[in-house]
Amino acid sequence: MRAIQVHHFGGPESLSSDDIPAPQPGAGEALIKIGAAGVNFIDVYHRTGRYPGATPFTLGVEAAGVVEAVGDGVTDVRVGNRVAYCLHRGSYAEYQTAPADKLVPIPNGMDYDSAAAALVQGLTAHYLAFDSYRIQPGDEVVVHAAAGGAGALLTQVAKRRGARVIATVSTEAKAAVARECGADEVILYSQTDFEAEVKRLTGGRGVACVYDSVGKTTFEKSLNCLRPLGYLVLYGGASGPVPPLDPIVLMNKGSLFLTRPTLGHYIPDRAALLKRAADIFNWIAAGELKLRIERRYPLADAAQAHRDLESRATMGKLLLIP
Repeated sequence: MRAIQVHHFGGPESLSSDDIPAPQPGAGEALIKIGAAGVNFIDVYHRTGRYPGATPFTLGVEAAGVVEAVGDGVTDVRVGNRVAYCLHRGSYAEYQTAPADKLVPIPNGMDYDSAAAALVQGLTAHYLAFDSYRIQPGDEVVVHAAAGGAGALLTQVAKRRGARVIATVSTEAKAAVARECGADEVILYSQTDFEAEVKRLTGGRGVACVYDSVGKTTFEKSLNCLRPLGYLVLYGGASGPVPPLDPIVLMNKGSLFLTRPTLGHYIPDRAALLKRAADIFNWIAAGELKLRIERRYPLADAAQAHRDLESRATMGKLLLIP
């Protein structure tokens, strides 16, 4: 089968399209024929070695497809089931094995592209708005990169929770996407100092929470946007890692809270995974949560997908199609 592998850490050019043996499911596992694989920023971290691991390995942590075979002891799924899964590396391939208890049923009427586009970023939006900072009706929050795959879904989920959403984006085209997602205010940070504009829009109060997936270039000003006892939820680092921080800074800026969450800790078991996924899939089916799939690439074009993702010029989800 064809798979996109990393033999040495580096840029997109380090991705290799290899012919490797198809895997076989072991005990508790299922073999999935992949219909669509999601491209996520965590894949960049794996490719560059920011999240280190042994090489070679097949990239990708999200996909949707059909169960082709099951190993001993599997009861959660059976052959022919349509499933989606995430946080199990190896999805940039034609086939992958995955633990059966990590597989989420795809609802009738939902295609593989939508399921693969929804899972990582939908689950992320869910835990951010419900748990990393539990949004209350009337809260004012900032969502950075609000036209991206995760940011667009987070904006919509935050609105469901009753927030006033202040979105930041880099272009007018992205501003239009953020507004379509329900953002109450949109700041073009390429033209306006977002810290000053957030203060203006909140009458100097600051916001309850900043959701920051950008990192290095936004971190300090994100802290400055918070009201006393506010939360900075740093869930990514598209611009690079943030500088070291003396915790006394949090005290001086208003006894702030800083958290660096990751999805795996918010879906610690199958029950939590299915509950969050059911919410996301049900909202999509009801038309209450809109997916934006920006581009679909052949599997062999994974390097180009990474270039496009890292350019931060994309608006919505990128998929690889085996």
